[in-house]
Amino acid sequence: MKRPLIILTGPTAVGKTKLSIGLAGAVNGEIISADSMQVYKKMDIGTAKIRPEEMQGIKHHLIDILEPWEEFHVALFQKKAKEAMEEIYQKGKCPVIVGGTGFYIQSVLYDIEFSETNADQVFRKELEQIAKKDGNKVLHERLKETDPKAAEKIHPNNVKRVIRALEYFHQTGECISEHNETQEQRESPYRFRYYVLSLPREILYQRINERVDKMKEDGLVSEVKMLLEAGCRKEMVSMQGLGYKEIIEALEGNISFEEAFEKIKKETRHFAKRQFTWFKREKEVTWIRKEEFKNEKEILDFCIRDSSFLFQ
Repeated sequence: MKRPLIILTGPTAVGKTKLSIGLAGAVNGEIISADSMQVYKKMDIGTAKIRPEEMQGIKHHLIDILEPWEEFHVALFQKKAKEAMEEIYQKGKCPVIVGGTGFYIQSVLYDIEFSETNADQVFRKELEQIAKKDGNKVLHERLKETDPKAAEKIHPNNVKRVIRALEYFHQTGECISEHNETQEQRESPYRFRYYVLSLPREILYQRINERVDKMKEDGLVSEVKMLLEAGCRKEMVSMQGLGYKEIIEALEGNISFEEAFEKIKKETRHFAKRQFTWFKREKEVTWIRKEEFKNEKEILDFCIRDSSFLFQ
């Protein structure tokens, strides 16, 4: 008998947090965060991290588990998420994975196997230097030549994933896109419901702008200064996160703070668009178009009814 699993996702600022708390409470669940930035301690404002008082007694996993100078990636997420799931199942509860990082969700849902190729540090450093000297687009063009499908899916600014794809080809002679496609054909070992929240674009974009304005009010600049004073450097994975790299740019005097916040809004809107593209490609998802419901309670009631078969 497959064990139950609920996934609640959607683009940034769509309103996952409140719904996830209600749903986890209703199904006797605990939440696992599928967010690539909320794992970091001391990074609260720029990641729009849930506050303890908002959790309403629901246990959350994979939040505040790493220092900002530690590296986080999909294989580590999968390992830690599976450990958390075992702990939740042992209590007789249901894991509820919540967050907007689609690849992280996919890695757990279909138990994707990651290649055991070891990092080629010399080759990796060479690629990092190309990105630094000639720009991200030059590196992305190189990926287009070797693995066009991967280049289509990976944004040029996601240098880490571009390098990983080039490194995989360098080490194996195979395209990482082909490896990923094979993995995507796997059947999930869970009985699951995979909910994707959506809003009309103009409403979502307005919410994104308001969220960034609130980050400004709440002291995002001070948070970034504190992290830099604690020893964080701009090339670290954590400091490449949306909101952090733009403020660092302003602190270095390359742009004004006003330009930095406008840039955060623009980049976050682009990010939300890429998230939509990812979720549209996913199979076996249930889309929840929020504008088709009267209120949040109606959405919660729908999810509770719809997922009830998991527990029969």
